Amino acid sequence: MKPLAVLLSLALGAGAATPSMARADDAMAPAAASQGDSGVYYEIFVRAWYDTNGDGIGDLNGVTAKLDYLKSLGISGIWLMPINSSPSYHGYDITDYYGINPQYGSVADLQHLVDEAHKRGIAVTMDMVINHTSNEHPWFLDAQKTGQAHRDWYSWTDRKPDLKAQSATDTPIWHQGGEGWYIGVFGGHMPDLNYDNPAVRAEMIKVGQFWLGKGVDGFRLDAAKHIYVNFKSDEHDPKALASNVAWWSEYHDALAKVNPKVTLVGEVSAKSPKELAPYLKPLGSIFDFPLAEQLIVSAKGENADALGKLLTATYEAYKVAGDTPHIDSTFLSNHDQERVMSRLNGNLDHMRVAAAMLLTLPGRPYIYYGEELGMEGRKPDENLREPMRWQREASTGESRWKPSSVNQGQAVSVQAEQDDPNSLLNSYRTLIRWRAQNSALRDGTLEVVHTGNPHLLAFWRDDGKQRVLVVHNLSGKPASWKPAAKPLPAGAAVLLKTQDGATLANGRLSLPAYGSVVVQ
Repeated sequence: MKPLAVLLSLALGAGAATPSMARADDAMAPAAASQGDSGVYYEIFVRAWYDTNGDGIGDLNGVTAKLDYLKSLGISGIWLMPINSSPSYHGYDITDYYGINPQYGSVADLQHLVDEAHKRGIAVTMDMVINHTSNEHPWFLDAQKTGQAHRDWYSWTDRKPDLKAQSATDTPIWHQGGEGWYIGVFGGHMPDLNYDNPAVRAEMIKVGQFWLGKGVDGFRLDAAKHIYVNFKSDEHDPKALASNVAWWSEYHDALAKVNPKVTLVGEVSAKSPKELAPYLKPLGSIFDFPLAEQLIVSAKGENADALGKLLTATYEAYKVAGDTPHIDSTFLSNHDQERVMSRLNGNLDHMRVAAAMLLTLPGRPYIYYGEELGMEGRKPDENLREPMRWQREASTGESRWKPSSVNQGQAVSVQAEQDDPNSLLNSYRTLIRWRAQNSALRDGTLEVVHTGNPHLLAFWRDDGKQRVLVVHNLSGKPASWKPAAKPLPAGAAVLLKTQDGATLANGRLSLPAYGSVVVQ
């Protein structure tokens, strides 16, 4: 993998061309790369995905059963939200790091899923929740009394602390336990582990190595910055940051002994790329929260100015990682955020533009399950994690873990969209295929181009083998633009386009409303 400043990209996979996402010619231009690995990942909440045993709850065998759907979409990797034993519906409070939630299946079921995914060229990453455990974990139950073996696995005080003290997540940080008070950044039911204890570090490394030994390819690291950023005062403390970086470096190096190609991606909530950048060296990839927010804001506001500036600032900040291999993990939304289609108020044009921008930018794009269908969902969290819509009418295999909070009708389902050439699902398939077939979109550097038009986002992608210009029209009106600073080379032509009507003549590019093009 190349450094992000030199690389910035992974691909997006398969799907047939459609009238709404047409190629410039019937055949892909000769300069385009052959079909390759897309590099696009897909986040799955197993409970909501697909049920194979009739209990109404999605399971690991259900993920296996739908691998061919993911392959048809062009997905190269999946991220499974927590599948370890847990008392909650979401699983972010673990009681057994070596076990599988029995509602989801068994370790054998996971191994079968990994084997079948690998046959299809799909990597499998697990959610690794090691900042905290459940308050029902045997370790924490043992830690209730002073002097017990696991007491120092958590952060305790015997003297009554300031109960008004705030955590880095703006919640009370101290919680009363059996004998004393303990730190729980995410609440009393999720006590934080004490990473100043070597035994905790060793155990968490052992857990990661265990699952790598089962064939898992890597981990999404929950709450990665909160290992040491606990109190509100730790938020911008360089000592807390240095402690986080040191731990994650130790963790990565230990896991790399089992799998040198282990994929790690950290959840580091941040408002600026400078806050993300220090985590690139130890982890190799970080979810780009500032970019996700700006992609949605720009698509909704039909204005690209702030997005272009943020992209430039991001890759400038990421230079701190130097030559260490790293990649930006990009996305539009995840299980903690209101779904994109809801934030865009159901506007399908804005949704297509947001997807087109995501899937032509550098990085490793992540798609949240159902996003490709246009599923909606607003807070509270349960409503962001509703059953995947497979059929027009819910039937065998549909998760029934909760009723729907939205009324989108039968049109928002795989069955309804898979054969509709103008569906959002097929727009995603085509965009992913673009990325898989064109090395510049997959692996190229990024150079933002100033267009003088706030509705246009333009950038060059170049991987040394292919150089293309990508232009997105974020507005509902046609746009025309002629590059001035760096005129297009002689013979340049529209290689790919999302809509008919995009043309290039005499160096001037004309785009229809909400249209995107790739010029080579």
